[in-house]
Amino acid sequence: MKTRIIIVLVILAFFTGCAPKPTDVIRLPVGFIPNVQFAPLYVALEKGFYAEEGLQVEMDYNMETDSVALVGAGELQFAIVSGEQVLLGRGQGLPVVYVMTWYQQFPVGVASLADQGIRTPQELRDHSVGIPGLYGASYIGFKALLNAGGLKEEDLSLVSIGFTQAEALADGIVDSAVVYISNEPNKLRAEGFDVDVIAVSDHLSLVANGLITSEALIASQPELVERMARATFRGIQYAAEHPDEAFAISEKYVENLGNLAEAEKEVQRKVLADSIRLWQVKLGGVSDPQAWSNMQDLLIQMGLLSAPVELSAAFTNQFIAK
Repeated sequence: MKTRIIIVLVILAFFTGCAPKPTDVIRLPVGFIPNVQFAPLYVALEKGFYAEEGLQVEMDYNMETDSVALVGAGELQFAIVSGEQVLLGRGQGLPVVYVMTWYQQFPVGVASLADQGIRTPQELRDHSVGIPGLYGASYIGFKALLNAGGLKEEDLSLVSIGFTQAEALADGIVDSAVVYISNEPNKLRAEGFDVDVIAVSDHLSLVANGLITSEALIASQPELVERMARATFRGIQYAAEHPDEAFAISEKYVENLGNLAEAEKEVQRKVLADSIRLWQVKLGGVSDPQAWSNMQDLLIQMGLLSAPVELSAAFTNQFIAK
């Protein structure tokens, strides 16, 4: 009888150990349309990195400011946003915290056709500069370059062009344009244009895209935050080490990517390759305190942040694998 009980207990223990772990459903806003630049997230989904951590992640293409407000209010658990949005959110009392760096280099710059001769921030003077709008990472990066060149907005002509930077440059509507340096320059070069790019990161270290959560979630479920950060960074590492596979995986998530002509696909492959060079693969997702200080100083100077916030509360490296 005792032997039977032991056998039953062993069987129960076996099946209990094999039972699926509870799954946390995560809606993850990324702030843009489906794009090959989000390959690490698609990789983390497809390779099962999230699933291995007991996470069911659903992509949500939303605006950054909405994401920060929703995370701060506890209506979302995580989001992918740029560093300035965290400081602006905290300046408004939103308890959001940046827990994993994705991009080491701020991905914004100013591009121009080579015949314009605009290769330094100082050389933007008296030229027209196209910009999507006076908001977001594009505007932050533009202001950083103005500072680097000792310029003010009145020293040039700022033109609102929406997200038509490549077309505006090709058609000569503007002399230069604020771009994501891994994106529009590659499109223009594929069309035969010689392009110069002034990268923000060559002049000032700023906090770029990363994973955020809330103070409340860190306090109540730190293990969930750690699992989310770990799985997301595994996606970044894998995509960087296997770009061809990451691109193939992206075709399943980015509409029409797989149907592009080969020449157009090659442009997107270059977009991914240039994005990888901006990622923070070797540093493991760690935040740079100086980049946060630089970002805060810039926001205060721009009048977007009325007073300093406590930077040590705005980011943490405690969930990054040592």
